[in-house]
Amino acid sequence: MTLDTIAVRHETDDEALSRIFAAGDPDALRMTYDRYGALVYTFCRRTLYSSSDAEDASQQVFLIAWQRRDRFDPERGSLAGWLIGIARNIVRETQRRRARLHGRRDRLVEAARSGTDRGSMSADLDPDAIADRLLMADALQQLTTDQRRVIELAFYSGLTQSEIAEELDTPLGTVKSHARRGLARLRHHLEACDAG
Repeated sequence: MTLDTIAVRHETDDEALSRIFAAGDPDALRMTYDRYGALVYTFCRRTLYSSSDAEDASQQVFLIAWQRRDRFDPERGSLAGWLIGIARNIVRETQRRRARLHGRRDRLVEAARSGTDRGSMSADLDPDAIADRLLMADALQQLTTDQRRVIELAFYSGLTQSEIAEELDTPLGTVKSHARRGLARLRHHLEACDAG
């Protein structure tokens, strides 16, 4: 076990994990799967609807990522963004293969089973929209609890900073600080994902 591997185990630093992954550290694949496996599986499951297809696609993502780790540059983007990029390609290929084999029939059967109509199903199948939502959720998880709470109250509940301060029984200056730092961290994380 290398010193970099030990450092990553004792911190939640995505940059350190990205660095050892790119370097081919023997423990990096398992650590990357532990950190991002749920994110990749959720993306595949929401776009493919089949748990077995999602499991297969997720395994392919990590296999391809490990085989092509020399193409990953931590300076150009985040490991999460790079993995989701690989997952998008695998999902699209899986969807194309399904369409060739079964045509529209499978989508209509799946829509009937899940109780969705054709319009909402086609919106749910958009891999880019799902990837964006998942990457945003992952980015929010990178914030401190206080930062996340302030940003969620502002954007999802529509509260002003004064209302948030009152809701959380926190000084207004602290709320502003949490919002500013949280948004800066979100922007940094999402820009890294876009670059990947």
